[in-house]
Amino acid sequence: MSTLSDEYGKPKTSLAWLNRRLDSADLGSLPIIIGLAGIWLIFWLANDKFLSPLNLTNLMLQIAALGTLATGIFLALLLGEIDLSAGVVSGLCAAVMAVLNVKLGVPGPLAVLAGMLIGTLIGLFQGALITRLHIPSFIVTLAGMIGWQGALLWVLGSTGTLNLRDEFITGIAGTFFREAIIGLSVGALLVAGYAAVLFLDRRRRLTAQLLAPSAQRLIVRVVVLAAIMLAAMLVFYADRGLPLAAVIFVGVVIAIDWLTKHTVYGRHIFAVGGHAESARRAGIQVDRVRISAFVLSSMIAALAGVLAASRLLAVNQSSGGSDFLLNAIAATVIGGTSLFGGRGSAWSALLGALVIGSISNGMDLLAFESSLKFMITAAVLLAAVTIDAVARRRREAAGR
Repeated sequence: MSTLSDEYGKPKTSLAWLNRRLDSADLGSLPIIIGLAGIWLIFWLANDKFLSPLNLTNLMLQIAALGTLATGIFLALLLGEIDLSAGVVSGLCAAVMAVLNVKLGVPGPLAVLAGMLIGTLIGLFQGALITRLHIPSFIVTLAGMIGWQGALLWVLGSTGTLNLRDEFITGIAGTFFREAIIGLSVGALLVAGYAAVLFLDRRRRLTAQLLAPSAQRLIVRVVVLAAIMLAAMLVFYADRGLPLAAVIFVGVVIAIDWLTKHTVYGRHIFAVGGHAESARRAGIQVDRVRISAFVLSSMIAALAGVLAASRLLAVNQSSGGSDFLLNAIAATVIGGTSLFGGRGSAWSALLGALVIGSISNGMDLLAFESSLKFMITAAVLLAAVTIDAVARRRREAAGR
C-alpha cells in the first residue's frame, strides 16, 4: 500500500491518512476543489467555450471584486462575527471616489485613497460599537447596511449614476500585462514568496522544538502552486494577458493568508474566534483584535467597491447592493470558512468565488434563467453549511 507523510512528517498509509481526516472531519479544501472541477467539467461538456482562455479570463475579471469582498468578510467570520454592511460599504466608498474624481476633479489615485479611508473609518466606527458597547455585530452591521445605503444615496445626490473616465481608475480592471515575462515574473515571485514563508515557518517551529511539517510535504505544496501558476499564465496569455484585477485580488488573498497564519496577530484572531473568553484569560487584547479585524474588513470592502466600479466604468445607486454581499458571504462559507469562528483560510474566498462565479458564468453561457441560477447557488451554499455543521459536531464528539 502506498504511504504518505502526515502533517508533521510521520509516515502514514494513504488509508490511515484518509481515515484520520474523516474522523476529524477535516479534508481541507479537497472537497471544494473536487466540486469546482466537477462544475467545470459539466459546463465544458455542455458548452466547449466554457474552458476557453477568453471565458476563463473573463471569469477571473468577474469574480475579482466579489472575491476581494469575500476576503474581508472572511476576517469577520473567523472571529465568529458577521459584517452585513460590507456590500453597501463597498458601494459607498466607490461613490465617494467617483464624486471626488468626476465632480470635484480630484486625481484618480487620491480619489481611490479617499474611498479606502472612508471604508477604514467605517470599520473603526462599527468595530468600536461592537466591542465597547457589546452590541452584537449582526445588529450593528445590519443598521450599517441600512444607514450606509442612505449615505450612498446622499453622496450621489440627484445624479444617480456617475460614469468613470479617469485612466487610473478604469485601468485598475482594464489593464492587462501583455508581456509574458511580466506574468512569469509575477508567478515566480508568488511561488518563491510562498516557499519562503513555508520554510521559514518550519524553521521557527523546529527551533522552538515544536512539531513541524516535513520538508517533502512543503516541497509538494510549492510544486503544486507552481503548476497552478503556470497553467493560469498559459490561459491568460492565450487571451489578452495577465489582468491587473486578478493580481490585486490574489495579492489580497495572499496578504490576508500570511497575516492570519504566520503572525502573532493572526494567531490571536484564531484564538478569539475559537473561544473569546479563553483568549482573554490568555492575555490577548480581545477588543483590539475585534476592532482591527472590522477595520481590515471594511477597508478591503472599499477596495472591492473600487474594483467593481472600475470594471463597470460607473457607480450608481445600486452599487454594492443586490446579491453582492450575499454571494460574498456564500463564497467564503462554500470555500470552507466556518460560520462558528476560529476555523478557515483566506483561500476560501478565492475557491468560493470561483465556485459561485463558475456557476453564474456557465449558466449565462447556456442561457439559463436567473431563477435557476439562484436556486443552484442556494443549494451549493446549503450543502457547504451542512458539511460545516456536521464537521463541527464530529469534532466536538471526538473531543469528549
